[in-house]
Amino acid sequence: MNQDLGLRVLSQIMDWSDERARREFAWLRLMARLKYDGYRDFQAGMRFIENLVTWLQQFKQPKERETAYAFVRGTLVYIGPNEMQRLVEQFYPSTVRDHIVRMVATECDVPPYRVLTDTGAQAAEKRLRRRTLFMGLSDGAHIDTIRHVNSRLFGNEQFVQVTQIDTEKWRDLLANLSNDQKDPDARFRLVFLIDDFTATGTSFLRPNKEKTEWKGKLIRFRKSVESATTVLGSGKLFEDDWELCIHHYVASQVAADAIKERLRNAKANDAFPEDWAQNMYPSFGMILPNDLPINAIPERHDDFIGLTKLYYDPKIRTKHTDIGGVTHLGLGYGGSGLPLVLAHNTPNNAVALLWAETEGGDRNGVHAPAMRPLFRRRQRHV
Repeated sequence: MNQDLGLRVLSQIMDWSDERARREFAWLRLMARLKYDGYRDFQAGMRFIENLVTWLQQFKQPKERETAYAFVRGTLVYIGPNEMQRLVEQFYPSTVRDHIVRMVATECDVPPYRVLTDTGAQAAEKRLRRRTLFMGLSDGAHIDTIRHVNSRLFGNEQFVQVTQIDTEKWRDLLANLSNDQKDPDARFRLVFLIDDFTATGTSFLRPNKEKTEWKGKLIRFRKSVESATTVLGSGKLFEDDWELCIHHYVASQVAADAIKERLRNAKANDAFPEDWAQNMYPSFGMILPNDLPINAIPERHDDFIGLTKLYYDPKIRTKHTDIGGVTHLGLGYGGSGLPLVLAHNTPNNAVALLWAETEGGDRNGVHAPAMRPLFRRRQRHV
């Protein structure tokens, strides 16, 4: 289906007048060209408008189709490659540089604004910059882009795509650091763990159901560090006063608050060994508005929320989604209710009608409708 045919079919199923169709076609062509056609997981031969036509046809009543279209027209938030690129490029000047300067200012007992003009502080800043390590928490960390845009400031040996690396990789990282610093005992002092998006914070850090232990990406990183330290046998990976920074390019306000609170609780409840980072700092490139979730304000999106309940297949629930604390995923993982799409993938924290794909069928004696995605999600867990 080409775009013009898709628009004609769309006009028919929406029963638009000629005037309304001209107005909507102009907006759809513009948004498709500027943003939505760039979504990475459309099927071959399908782009936004063709997908929109298919998506709208799952709704049986004209009023339902109008509600769904109005949601796309006025509520959907799409973070495209250009917006994400900007957040990645701003990571160093807005977050990393500021943290390094403040650490050096404290160490050299000078005001932060004098760090780059004081000779001793300049040398300390350069040394700390080399003893900084960047690690990706997922493939959305854009480690390659960070390395590229900051190639004059950091070496390739300071960037690692993942946090769970083998002992040989750690040995190689330390060897390069020692050679560059002309110090056989050189260790990393500042570590950044980087991810693209968080809506609940549960993937990063959470207590188990019994609240007897902690789980998540941070705990897996801790275990990887402990394992490597044990195998290496001599010395440590980090300096005694090392610091850990966790950066997400995009976060909901709920996740930002939750991560800060869980870090405090985990440290207070001995989730980390004595030689762990003396400080852990969460940071965020952009925090989404508090009122972005479609259920944040009563009655604002009741009609669309009704569609998330009516056109829903329980099959999309799994043991992995149960971690979020809700069993009905109409509003997405954790009941987040986000009208959000990221260009490289749609988060499952978004409302399920945007990303869920099922064939429908009998679910314990109840017929579930097939779910057609507007932005097909690439699932991490199958």
